[in-house]
Amino acid sequence: MDEECSAFIDRDGDFMEVMCCDYGFRSGASRMYQQENDGRIPKNAFQLGWDNFKSELRSLRQSIRFDDYSTISEANPPRTPMSRAAYSVGQAALDSLDAVDRALEAAQVLEPLRPRAVTLDGVTRDSESGSKLINNCAEIRSKLKQLKLSNKAMWDREHAREQSGRGVETPWLIKGVYLSLCLLLDFLYENRPIQRFWFLETVARMPYFSYISMLHLYESLGWWRAGAELRKIHFAEEWNELHHLQIMESLGGDQLWFDRFAAQHAAILYYWILLGLYVFSPRLAYNFSELIEYHAVDTYGEFVDANEELLKSLPPPLVAAVYYRSQDLYMFDSFQTSQPMQNPRRPSCKTLYDVFKNICDDEMEHVKTMKACQDETVSQDIITRREDGPRVGL
Repeated sequence: MDEECSAFIDRDGDFMEVMCCDYGFRSGASRMYQQENDGRIPKNAFQLGWDNFKSELRSLRQSIRFDDYSTISEANPPRTPMSRAAYSVGQAALDSLDAVDRALEAAQVLEPLRPRAVTLDGVTRDSESGSKLINNCAEIRSKLKQLKLSNKAMWDREHAREQSGRGVETPWLIKGVYLSLCLLLDFLYENRPIQRFWFLETVARMPYFSYISMLHLYESLGWWRAGAELRKIHFAEEWNELHHLQIMESLGGDQLWFDRFAAQHAAILYYWILLGLYVFSPRLAYNFSELIEYHAVDTYGEFVDANEELLKSLPPPLVAAVYYRSQDLYMFDSFQTSQPMQNPRRPSCKTLYDVFKNICDDEMEHVKTMKACQDETVSQDIITRREDGPRVGL
């Protein structure tokens, strides 16, 4: 990173202040809109897998040896005898793994482990600008740690929505799976909202990937050829969720090894489950996605309301500024099937508050599209948008 913040000029020619630092585990080459890395061709799968294994093994060892999991206990101190007992068991397990790792390192089975670098790449405190940048990044990181999300308030919000007649009708089996997933998230990510959002966005891409896969398969088999426009919409939805994911990564949501392990394995499992569900009933697959997206609306809505003042004091990440304020909004417009082409959404993105408000509104657009896919009004939406403008369809 240079010793100056990145500058971004939006589509109106206005200068936008963006975050100087990227707090994600996968920063640099893995972040979108890093021009020197766009369009690079990957290595073969074996090399990619081996490189990732080495990186994650090192991160796992560091998480054990350097007490990364203390951040979870700090956010959720034990308050009951059962929770204190659970924390004691967890600490004993970490101590045992620490001893095993040190023994394997001493036996030269594992390479010596070095502490993580605490300075930014290419930035030192030797210069006034470098010191100022590091202090700025530390201040923003401190504010990000103050963000809160109440599980109770979130569920109250969801129940109020359902009681107002805006609930989602769904079979009991789908509802049971949905509630189980939500309760798991409540347990794993209590008082860790950014990490929770990163988990959600990692998983949120999978439905659209699975729908595209099935529609493409049906086309290839010659079974169904009317899904081309639908595939384009689902790709635009996945592209939207990808940007949400990158935003959460840039805020540090993927820093902890356990969170990456849980989210990535859950995403793979979720993908295959939805493939199977789509085989038997596309409507049920869309119904489940509608449930998840509505939960995201409630979650982000509660988060924005609870942290409004703090969020308004923080600048947006670069990836958010580019997605919401650049010239090219073709993909942004494409996933919003209910939005009129003559009056498209053009949200502001001046602060982190705007970013999360935009994400909440994006999730509401996903809800509308998933509902339209169940009652087939999406077909009329496609026709209407094609007639209103040349960007969709022909």
